Amino acid sequence: MTALGDLIEIDDRTVLVLGQELDFEHDQPDVANALVHRVGDTLVLVDTGVTETFRAALRTAADRVGPWSRALVLTTHGHVDHVANNDLADELGVPVEHYVPALDVDQMRDPVAYWVRAFGRIAGLAPLPAPPARAARKVVSLFRPMRPFGATTCTYEERPLERFRIGSLRCTGWTFADGAVRVLRSQGHCAGHVVVHLSDCGVLHLSDEGNGPCGAMADADQLKIQTVLGAAALLFEEGRAALLTDGHTFAVRRGCEAVSYLDGLLEQATALHGAALALTGGSGQVRPSAFNTGYAEAFTDLGGGGANPNAMFAAMMAVNQLRELGLRPETDAVDAPWSRPTLQND
Repeated sequence: MTALGDLIEIDDRTVLVLGQELDFEHDQPDVANALVHRVGDTLVLVDTGVTETFRAALRTAADRVGPWSRALVLTTHGHVDHVANNDLADELGVPVEHYVPALDVDQMRDPVAYWVRAFGRIAGLAPLPAPPARAARKVVSLFRPMRPFGATTCTYEERPLERFRIGSLRCTGWTFADGAVRVLRSQGHCAGHVVVHLSDCGVLHLSDEGNGPCGAMADADQLKIQTVLGAAALLFEEGRAALLTDGHTFAVRRGCEAVSYLDGLLEQATALHGAALALTGGSGQVRPSAFNTGYAEAFTDLGGGGANPNAMFAAMMAVNQLRELGLRPETDAVDAPWSRPTLQND
């Protein structure tokens, strides 16, 4: 069993700080894993999680990988479980840079509005603790203290976009520490998502791109998620990455184990697509409540996992899958049938 703030020492300069799962019934927020690394005299923090307990664990990990005289804080995306301790950058006592994705700034400023949208898509499909607006406020209230911005925060997009290669993989993003730290644009799990590659220790940190094959957020893009998973597997096969970490599975995967894990997520994606097609039936019309039930069963039968599995996130994933199949709601009514648009000429 792991506990919030436990440390996995990857090497003498790299530590994975473990978060925790979401537990609504006990008012427990989920906390994303964070990566702490030192390259030369620079401390690198990849995400900062939430809660004072986790904040203290980050400080412990930073001391363990030292010494350092400057710092680089990298936010992979704007979800509340990854950003609440971002003002830690102001307390490190050294020159520091902090970067966040521009496309996620709005949700960082107003996370309630973001979650109202997310919960509104599944009203009537999953047992929300309250109507979408109240449920969103309830969820966000669990993440305290919430300090997503610091004195040095700016966006990655304020830097010139770079094109670089990692083995045969061609990427766009940004590099730091003379290329030892690479930030790759991925934008699958949510609009601004990035992946971080630490070339000197071989760690590839997927953050939440590895949460499952069909990312649950309203601004998620399954194609991008699956493209990232395939690209990550290639980096391991070519020896350009040696260790895989992410935001919510409390493990470090190495070499062939990482490739098998990534291939498994891609296999789930194709199998779920087939199961979803079968659930829509010959008419191509389905009520989302019935689809959600069948889709959750298919996901369980396929051994599906991901971060914080619960009925709400499963319903979000099901709605995403309906859209991936090309279906659209026929009306705005709760649980209105979804169908494909007609392709016949008038």
